[in-house]
Amino acid sequence: MTKIKDIEHIFFDLDHTLWDFDRNSRLAFADIFQKNKIDVAIDDFLEAYEPINFQYWKYYRESRITKEQLRYGRLKNSFKAIGVSIDDHLIDRLSVDYIDYLPKHNYLFDDAVEQLEDLHKRFKLHIITNGFQEVQQLKLQNSKIDHYFKTVTSSESVGVKKPDSKIFLHAMDQAAAVPGNSLMIGDNYEADIEGALNVGMRSICFNYHKTVLPPHIHKIDFLSDISRYL
Repeated sequence: MTKIKDIEHIFFDLDHTLWDFDRNSRLAFADIFQKNKIDVAIDDFLEAYEPINFQYWKYYRESRITKEQLRYGRLKNSFKAIGVSIDDHLIDRLSVDYIDYLPKHNYLFDDAVEQLEDLHKRFKLHIITNGFQEVQQLKLQNSKIDHYFKTVTSSESVGVKKPDSKIFLHAMDQAAAVPGNSLMIGDNYEADIEGALNVGMRSICFNYHKTVLPPHIHKIDFLSDISRYL
């Protein structure tokens, strides 16, 4: 395994990389369905919701929809896909409840804390996220990992989303880093990996989605594998 050398700064994505979004999201939906008396099987809903949510986030990264359209559309179309009619007033309430309940559940991926504990002794650690600013900080605080990170850069604070080069350059500027000593670790090939490589950063793909990646891409299946490269 070829080691990645001369790294001083490591930039992490948050959702699907450190923070177990799918597990926490399932728990949040269970809470808000119970609160709003929605009699829908969580498994049936999530089977429809997860690919729809993935596509809506792609539209959001590409600035084809707004944050409000993402929050509304992913829910409306998920219920429609399973043949459940939900009025717009309830969709709006669910979209607010979901954002409120999501950071109440804060499961991290296996070995996340152990890796952060080790890495922060040797490198300066940072976050770059496309997630909503008001929620991401709560996730970091509630999962008790916020103290590991020197800087947190959100797409909303910069005005562009990964893979736009501006967010990576802004994050490095905030961290007093340069591409040659910076490494990005994230789960999304387009947003995290291509975005980082395009500005000269090194990268490691946490291949959570089991994507077929180009052979030259550094990839890991478990966070504990980071040490193979560093």
